[in-house]
Amino acid sequence: MKVPDKFLYIRNRSFEECEAECERNCSCTAYAYANLSTILTMSASDTSRCLVWVVGDLLDTEKAGDIGENLYLRLAGSPVNNKKISMAIKIVLPTLACLLMLTSCICLITICKSRGAGRNKGALKTPLTFWDQNLELSCISFEDITAATNSFHETNLLGKGGFGKVYKGTLEDGKEVAVKRLSKGSEQGIEQLRNEVILIASLQHKNLVRLLGCCIHEDEKLLIYEYLPNKSLDKFLFDPAMKSMLDWPKRFEIIKGVARGILYLHQDSRMMIIHRDLKASNILLDAEMNPKISDFGIARIFGSSEQQASTTRVVGTYGYMSPEYTMEGIFSVKSDTYSFGILLLEIVSGLKISAPRHLLMDYPSLTAYAWNLWKDGTARDFVDTSVLDSCSLDEALQCIHIGLLCVQDSPNDRPLMSLVVSMLNNVAMPRPTPRQPLFFAQRYHDALKARGEEDSVNNASLSILEGR
Repeated sequence: MKVPDKFLYIRNRSFEECEAECERNCSCTAYAYANLSTILTMSASDTSRCLVWVVGDLLDTEKAGDIGENLYLRLAGSPVNNKKISMAIKIVLPTLACLLMLTSCICLITICKSRGAGRNKGALKTPLTFWDQNLELSCISFEDITAATNSFHETNLLGKGGFGKVYKGTLEDGKEVAVKRLSKGSEQGIEQLRNEVILIASLQHKNLVRLLGCCIHEDEKLLIYEYLPNKSLDKFLFDPAMKSMLDWPKRFEIIKGVARGILYLHQDSRMMIIHRDLKASNILLDAEMNPKISDFGIARIFGSSEQQASTTRVVGTYGYMSPEYTMEGIFSVKSDTYSFGILLLEIVSGLKISAPRHLLMDYPSLTAYAWNLWKDGTARDFVDTSVLDSCSLDEALQCIHIGLLCVQDSPNDRPLMSLVVSMLNNVAMPRPTPRQPLFFAQRYHDALKARGEEDSVNNASLSILEGR
């Protein structure tokens, strides 16, 4: 910034007009204002009262003579002010530069974030689909799924659970699919969805449900499965009007099919997988009533050297969970064995693990009911009456025996699924004697004691009863 020049006052007078004239002229270096007597003695060419010197003419002051005009010499601005201005410039300019750079960075970050958000939003709108390797790679958009399920209309509802709802859908090419729509408030969020996708996409077995695709659209999380027309096992098994459709040969094949599927997960797949949620509603049935294990949302992969794991967050369905998992959070392949044992007893009896006491002859649980009938030699009474006419009693008793082996309290007492499959395929194969399920026997003892009745359990210690 230019500081106005100032004038050195040589003599004791000041003339504003002459000063203004000199200021207007950049080449003016000094001025003087002649008094009246001086003007009278000046030549005709010096008629102006104001004497102005420009650059180079300052030494030619003889025209002023000795009259004694006031001379004003033009000087540069104060060096002190220039120094202050220079210092201010040194401070202000870097500050302004920093502010400009900071503003630019903020603007750049804002733009990048908005573009990234736009890309993410666009990515969510683009379906992420993982396809079975035996199928031609295709892409199912959210719009196609909406059209296939008639906007998720209730008439297409196949079932629902804690995860959300499952709908039947028909794609444009006529292919029928089952669409699992995870509810927005479900704990089975994106991690569980990704877990299920990765697991099922890598598994190939006739007794495991096939995953056809996965679609993530904004806050919608969808899994697309092969459609199984007979829905889930529980729809037949626990419905008095439909359970007769499951005769004994079908039930026995379902038991063996589920056992093969679990064995594949534990031993024959590329990874050791613990399902952790085996139950009747997670066993789907195809058109020929062949079973397929579904819902791998809480399944866990075990390393080659892992035997068991623990968790502080126990998830699953109460009644199907093993005692060590329910009480301590410890799970292993033997946890799935326990769940299979419960499922096996349900299939044989046609009763739920949560059946009311009056259906269990007032025993506290399905396992206690099965154990007491088996040890008393009346296990035939445990078999569902709707299949007695078509039942092979040897096969039914064999299944009850295996079921009791699978639900023993100690994991070490339960057989591996490889042994279970062998025993199911060979009726004559020797089988270990199951131990009484003490976890439930104590509850039974307490229930009898509360009613003032006696039982065969010693009050000091729970005796182990051998089956006949």
